[in-house]
This record gives sequence, structure tokens and C-alpha cells, in this order.
Amino acid sequence: MKTFLKIVLILAAIVGVGVLVLVNGKQPEPFPPGSESASRLQMGPLEVVRLDHEFLDPTRPTAANGDYAGSEQRRLESTVWYPQDREYGPYPLLVYSHGYSSSRREGAYLNSHLASLGYVVVAADFPLTNMRAPGGPQVKDVVNQPADVSFLIDSLLQLSADVDHSLYRQIDPERIGALGLSLGGLTTTLAGFHPELRDPRIRAAISIAGPTFVFTPVFYRHHSLPFLMLAGDIDALVPYAANAAPVPGQVPGGELVTLRAGSHTGFAGPAAVMRWLHNPDVVGCWIVQRNAGDVMEEPWFDLIGPPEMGLDYAAEPDLCTLDPLPAAMNTLRQQMITRVVVSSFFERQFSLSAPARAAAARYLRQVLPAELDDVTYTPPAG
Repeated sequence: MKTFLKIVLILAAIVGVGVLVLVNGKQPEPFPPGSESASRLQMGPLEVVRLDHEFLDPTRPTAANGDYAGSEQRRLESTVWYPQDREYGPYPLLVYSHGYSSSRREGAYLNSHLASLGYVVVAADFPLTNMRAPGGPQVKDVVNQPADVSFLIDSLLQLSADVDHSLYRQIDPERIGALGLSLGGLTTTLAGFHPELRDPRIRAAISIAGPTFVFTPVFYRHHSLPFLMLAGDIDALVPYAANAAPVPGQVPGGELVTLRAGSHTGFAGPAAVMRWLHNPDVVGCWIVQRNAGDVMEEPWFDLIGPPEMGLDYAAEPDLCTLDPLPAAMNTLRQQMITRVVVSSFFERQFSLSAPARAAAARYLRQVLPAELDDVTYTPPAG
């Protein structure tokens, strides 16, 4: 019996050490000590409250999907991150959109950081593109997600108007932004620029490795909006050359921040444990190809709009064709850079302090690429 217990204790110790190594090992290269980047990486001074909430939109149905019969409403399981301190409110509202076959938890590392700096951030599991979608994740339902974004804005503004809610008078309706990763980046682009689906309350938007290959320059002429693309140059799922690189030339005022050796999957919070891999896109490609099946080959861009709206029906997604996958940067470092880029962009747009806005603008354009040699900034063309 004693021998058995000793074996169990030894095995438990081995497992414990393994977990510690997995969690704490292979740490990323830190930002330069004393640099502005290191300062911006720190959590903000505000304590963050996390609230899980189910929002139901009874005005729009959820389509049938595989063996799922559909629903007369759209159900959005959501999380809201917001500052506990009411003294400095009302705060800007940001809507985060997750990627295909993912969930709202994907951006938790980023959303909690933003909330600590003075933002209310909401993220929802979209009904048919999240990883547990009934009938399986369905790419085409992205066309319904801009309206989900608008519904979330409506819902949060209602909470801010509710005298009995902790968010009462804590959201500034004049300072609303949107951001999203991958398919969530496409959702954000549609919510920001589409002539029929866009929400005019959105004043600034970030696409993190979001697809743009289907859009021509005409698409972005429907609406003027501060827009930034954040992407990695070895992205295997949403190739950099066809999606991120054209942004400064196609989007009026569009900016691009590029991460050298940045992967696609590395932007997602759960990819933190994948820093041990040569390139986490091997996992991202497996997930997307397993769940998407043949649907990626079927033409469906007409659901977004006609060619004259700025859609290129002949565009090809070029999904996961990069072979072999090159070595990717540490996913923890990729997420460190994401935090400082996203927070600085929205500070430049929404801070009530003119000096803070100017400092954030200078950081993005000049300081960031000077301090971090694996980051480049490309300004709008012209």
C-alpha cells in the first residue's frame, strides 16, 4: 500500500511539474524596459467587473442548420467587461466579434485589458458561427452578424439607461467602436462599411486578421470610418498579401500594423498554450477545415451584396495553402503586441484628453515600430 501511494505521489509530482512548465515555460521576449510599449502593456488602474448575460433578439430568426431546425429568435450568450469605478464614466463601448468556430472567450485577454483602461466591452457567442453552434459552425451566417453587433449596442445602451443596473449611465453613446478577429474581423468590416448592414453609431473599427479579399475599393467608399488592420505576415488562414496588405491603398484612411512572423491563430487567447508549437496555425487550419467542410468552396458572396456594391465574386479565399508553415512568433508576444496596438488605437479615437489622443497617435505611427523590431506600421496611402 505504501509503495502504491508513493507511486501515486511521484506521478502527481510529475504531472504538477509538467503543468507548471506548460503554463510558465517559454515566456516571450519582454518589451524594452522603461519603454512606452512596456508602459502601455500594463493593466489599467481600474478594477474590472465581468458580467455574463444572455441577450435575446426576438425580431430576427436563427436559420435552420444541419440537424438544427432553427429558431424564431437569435440568442446571444454574452460577456461584458466594465470598470467597477463609476467616477470616471461614462465610458466608450466596444463590441468584440469572435472568429469562426470560436467563442467570446477568445478575446478575454484583450477585453479585460481594455476594460481596465476605461472601456465597456461586450462579446457574444454568435448563434451559428461559434464552436458549439447547433448543427455545426456555419460560415455563411456571418451576413447576419452585423445586425447582432447592432443589437448588442442597443442592449448595452438599454442597460446604461436602466437605473437599477450597475451600468446605469456608464456608456457614452457617442463613443462606440468595434473590433473582431478573423471572421469577427469580417463582421466588424461589414458593420462599419456596408451600405445596408453598417451601424452608423460605430465611430472606429479594428479588424484583426480579418478577410478583405472579397472587397474591391468601391466597397469602402460607402462610409468614412477610422479603420486599422492588425495582421501577421505569415497568416496561413487569411493570407497577408491578399487581405491585410491592400488595406492602406484600398480603404480611405485605412492603416496597417504588421507583425513579423505573426500567425493567424496566435491572436486568439486560447493559443497561449500553443506557444510550444512551431506554428499554431497548424491547429487553426485543422479546426477550420474540419468544421467548414465543402462550404468554403461554395459561392456565397452574393449574400453580402451585388458586385456593384464592391464585391468580387471571383475572389478565392486561399485557405491554408501555405506549406510548409514557417516558424511563428511566440503567441504570448503576439498577444502582448495586440493589447498595446488595440488600446492605443481606441485611445487615439475616444480619449477625452487631447494630449492623450496625440500621444496615442504618435505611439502607433512612430514609437511602436521604433521600439519593437518585429512590428511595422503602414499609414494610409497618400
